[in-house]
Amino acid sequence: MSHAPVSSGHGCRPGYDSRVYETVTASAEMLDPANPSADPRPVPPRSQRYWIFGSMAVFGLISFIASFVLSVDALVLAGNPDADLACTIDAVFDCAAVGATWQANLLGFPNAFFGIATSVVLIVIAVAGLSGTRFPRWFMVGAHLGFLAGVIFAYWLLYQSTFVIGAMCIWCLTVCLATTIVFWNLTSWNFQEHNHYFGPAVGQKLERFVAGGWLSIVFMAWLALVISVELVKWVPLYI
Repeated sequence: MSHAPVSSGHGCRPGYDSRVYETVTASAEMLDPANPSADPRPVPPRSQRYWIFGSMAVFGLISFIASFVLSVDALVLAGNPDADLACTIDAVFDCAAVGATWQANLLGFPNAFFGIATSVVLIVIAVAGLSGTRFPRWFMVGAHLGFLAGVIFAYWLLYQSTFVIGAMCIWCLTVCLATTIVFWNLTSWNFQEHNHYFGPAVGQKLERFVAGGWLSIVFMAWLALVISVELVKWVPLYI
């Protein structure tokens, strides 16, 4: 018994079933190909999950430790504004000078208190990600925006320390670097997993942007720029 060639109705060649193509194409972007209705987002490689969320956990812990030390120092300065803190090295690296400013207490309490809270949230997200938890898109977009605000705040503080206060805080620099790396990793993950509300074409470009190493290049170029500015500002004071 003969069968008529299958046609998709879109000018495809005889014997071509567009439904098969669409199913195969879609399954490449599913959480579980056996259950294509589960989640339409792409699944980054497992190695990426371990690297990104592992890095976020490590730098989240570093940020927590730095924020905790800053919180203790803030309490010491509250009791004795002239206290000699352990991280005060010279006129440039002077944690006490930075901690006594309004910029260090922008919300009416030490910024470090907020840093502790956000670090805990970050560590929880990172550990859950390492265990294989897949957060909803809205949650990851919200986290991305939240850490973007954190990065902006961290660099605002860095600018204030460099050009307004005229002194640096080692623990503040540690938090700034950790926040930057966390944001870089979160951006990488969200671009790969399509945790955004752009169209498919933009999503694929963002995914290729990460896969091609361009996001890492932008990150390293940014760090190089920041380090260069700081060196130009402070090195002449030691010469």
